Amino acid sequence: MKTFGEVNSQMIYDQKLGELLNRDEDIVNENANKDSRVFNTMRDLTAGVSSKQYALDHMLPTHVKEAHLNGDIHFHDLDYHPFLPMTNCCLIDIPNMLKNGFKIGNAEVSTPKSIQTAAAQIAQIIANVASSQYGGASIDRIDEVLEEYAELNFKKHLDDAKHWMDKKNWLSYATEKTNKDIYDAMQSLEYEVNTLFTSNGQTPFVTFGFGLGTSDFAREIQKSILKIRIEGIGENKQTAIFPKLVYSIKKGTNFYPKDKNYDIKKLALECSSKRMYPDILNYDKLVEIVGDFKVPMGCRSFLSYYVEGDMNINSGRNNLGVTTINIPRIALESNGEMEKFFEILDKRLDIIRDANLYRIERISQATPENAPILYEHGALGKKLRKDESIMQLFLNERATISVGYIGLYEAATVFFGPNWETNEDAKDFTLDILKFLKSHGDAWSKEYGIRFSIYATPSESLTDRFAAMDLKKFGEIRDITDKGYYTNSFHYDVRKRPTPFEKLDFESLYPFYSPGGFIHYAEYPIMTHNIKALEQVWDYSYDKVAYLGTNTPIDQCFECDFEGEFLTTDEGFKCPSCGNDNPDTIDVVKRTCGYLGNPAKRPMANGRHKEIKAREKHI
Repeated sequence: MKTFGEVNSQMIYDQKLGELLNRDEDIVNENANKDSRVFNTMRDLTAGVSSKQYALDHMLPTHVKEAHLNGDIHFHDLDYHPFLPMTNCCLIDIPNMLKNGFKIGNAEVSTPKSIQTAAAQIAQIIANVASSQYGGASIDRIDEVLEEYAELNFKKHLDDAKHWMDKKNWLSYATEKTNKDIYDAMQSLEYEVNTLFTSNGQTPFVTFGFGLGTSDFAREIQKSILKIRIEGIGENKQTAIFPKLVYSIKKGTNFYPKDKNYDIKKLALECSSKRMYPDILNYDKLVEIVGDFKVPMGCRSFLSYYVEGDMNINSGRNNLGVTTINIPRIALESNGEMEKFFEILDKRLDIIRDANLYRIERISQATPENAPILYEHGALGKKLRKDESIMQLFLNERATISVGYIGLYEAATVFFGPNWETNEDAKDFTLDILKFLKSHGDAWSKEYGIRFSIYATPSESLTDRFAAMDLKKFGEIRDITDKGYYTNSFHYDVRKRPTPFEKLDFESLYPFYSPGGFIHYAEYPIMTHNIKALEQVWDYSYDKVAYLGTNTPIDQCFECDFEGEFLTTDEGFKCPSCGNDNPDTIDVVKRTCGYLGNPAKRPMANGRHKEIKAREKHI
């Protein structure tokens, strides 16, 4: 005979599975880059329902489970982990994999002899890595990684020229042919990434970092990446969603008009005005915040500074997962008492710590053969034997595990009212929250040997979940639970109208206390005819923030050729010119959680939809 708990669990499982089959919006729209209509995604979502319910019933520590279910915390990615001891996002060690060879399935892959082959190998690595973890995968400084393979093309073409041509034509012939090879290779890689489907039913969440290479080959790779993105993909020249492009800016390299790569910065500005990407990384500010320079893992997760021997190491490192704390709830529970707020926060952080320690314990049970591309073939930096412990890749703070947070705006509103952004006491309170989190994370890092990083959570579905649960718990509270969403991490209230400069000034200090993950956005009108204004914001940001995204209207209607900002409706989006709302004949591109998405074709979480409507109404 089944116990009551077993019967109740079965009822919950049956209910969730039924909601999935009946296409409940909270389930099928949880991830805006998963097409829940197709079989392989449906299969993954079905498996996720089972994995999540089993983890809640039989795996998570009881107090962690209860805190997750009642909305005090959110244990991310329960559809994958801990049912399987999978890891989160990573910086793939592409340089060493290409240099030393690797294995995928039954194929032993040797060092590429051309940039075309290198790009093809990268696409295969991305697909396999994305199928072996559940987070984003990034390639750092891809222009510098690929420049040596472009040089091989150049040498081959130069040899051909010497055999067939007059000496005066050798260099121009080899250069022209090599540039064509570079463009073709990067175009193929762009299409490969956007046509890949991983085992979890989605295009890989992949990020390319570039911009610092100054050789002729690196410069040409950068130009090709940007030109291809500007061109668009497919018959209608739509905006490519992946890979996420992150362009690095450094004084002396591409910041000033006199810098060697300034022409490429101008191309990056044009691309961002037309396609929203690239986001930018400001070199000096990033080094100041996180200790050295590297691209984020996925949309916003940054590795901590790490030295192995006498070498600073980034590629081949990863994140083990995220658990996020509901900050607005603590503020509401404290009844406006500051001391009580931090007492409750301290107790919640004990639960967060235990949740992440359980993640680590579960991951330690994996073996190299569970994810060969990660552990045996070099994606995480070392090639382990089947009998070796994978924990050597994570300890000594080589890996991070994240303590996420959401809703600093709402928490401060409880104490200081909704328009607190210019109140220094209110601002100090929000910074004190992050300092409190960071002090705990630093202590845990020393105690447990894995870097507990403080992380400004990209809350695509969580912004909806916490807000809905607190509305039920506390009722409708103006400017807090009545909006239908909580504000992402430390961001400025989307309903207000700061200039980009004011917003950057306001947000600039927060990443110092959450260096494990952050991104800033600036909102713009159509910028294609005012590139200089966009450059002014980029330049202003250099000494203010490390990581900046451009949000500008780039929607397209293929019925009337309108380009700009579509209207956000309760059902979705429609063209303001002709009223077209057919998902098959419009291209709507919005930033959904650090990445771009097309919510007209793959709807986003309800809270994120409401947040976009609020931003468009007030900005």
